[in-house]
Amino acid sequence: MTDAMLHRCSPQTVPVALGTPVARLPFRTIDLHCHLAAPEVEALVAGHPLLAERAGAEAAAIGAASLAVNRERIGALMPRLTGADERLRDMDAMGVDVQAISPSPTQYHYWAEPDLADRIVQRMNDAIATVCAAHPDRFVGLGTVALQHPERAAAQLQTAMHDHGFKGVEISSLVDGVDIADRRFDPFWAKADELGAVVLIHPWGTTLGERLADHYLMNIVGQPFETALCLSKLIFGGTLDRHRRLKIVTVHGGGYLPTYVGRSDHGHAVRPEADGCSCAPSEQLKRIWFDSLVYEPRHLARLIDEVGVGRVVLGTDYPFDMGHYDPASVVAGLDEDSQRRILGGNAAELLGID
Repeated sequence: MTDAMLHRCSPQTVPVALGTPVARLPFRTIDLHCHLAAPEVEALVAGHPLLAERAGAEAAAIGAASLAVNRERIGALMPRLTGADERLRDMDAMGVDVQAISPSPTQYHYWAEPDLADRIVQRMNDAIATVCAAHPDRFVGLGTVALQHPERAAAQLQTAMHDHGFKGVEISSLVDGVDIADRRFDPFWAKADELGAVVLIHPWGTTLGERLADHYLMNIVGQPFETALCLSKLIFGGTLDRHRRLKIVTVHGGGYLPTYVGRSDHGHAVRPEADGCSCAPSEQLKRIWFDSLVYEPRHLARLIDEVGVGRVVLGTDYPFDMGHYDPASVVAGLDEDSQRRILGGNAAELLGID
């Protein structure tokens, strides 16, 4: 075998660029993983010393090369992130009928003190509500809460759903360094359970720090890792058992957990300190919803094998470059009923959309 044969790579499929028209399937399509940014929030926190401190830590974890790329690309994305006109054109191009829009994860600001946190939540949720009100047939809202203040977060969740008509909220996997499975967040989980709120879990950053500062691994590897760790703690720590009606949706296809959940089941069976949940972790996974952001039909098929077709919803990660903007292609090869359910049927039921 020649050196050329040894080092030959298979041709790589080029991802569909955002805004490129693609073929669609004849099913209503609802995107549950798409973001909106509120410049009003950044104006509110500008100059705060804790913002600068957290930004420095994030910059070190992302790495200089990736930080430069992000700064270049975020400017081009702002019209899509902050308004509706280009967003609607992009939705039409990829065949998305409805977006459940949620905050950009960079705007959690869980470091904020109570009064500032209240204003951040109000401005973020007002921005989402404005877009939803202008196009009620195309958008529903998933707002934000100040989860660093759990009692406040519970009240903010109720306000978001009752006053704004949101379907729920987006939260991170960590709140100022504390896992969301920690019992201090029970007031929020209890309120989410009571209201039937959709809770979209979307991590930002990684606790692996500067080990992932090369090659954009902070996002490529770090985000799925944080998702898997977060879900594991919610499961093993009993959050799903204490709050039986939770509607948790997790991004990035659940990260690395669903395809290796057998190890979790084994640990649950043989280790006494890993028996904090009422049944095997693989069974607990079937109480969670997972987005389809796994990029390839073969990976989606593996996810379906673990959690069931009724627990998978479309997620594009609009409008970021790690997104997937050809929804029909990722469900290719599935039967028509499965395609219909993943592209929109499951989300419509989850969100309570007619």
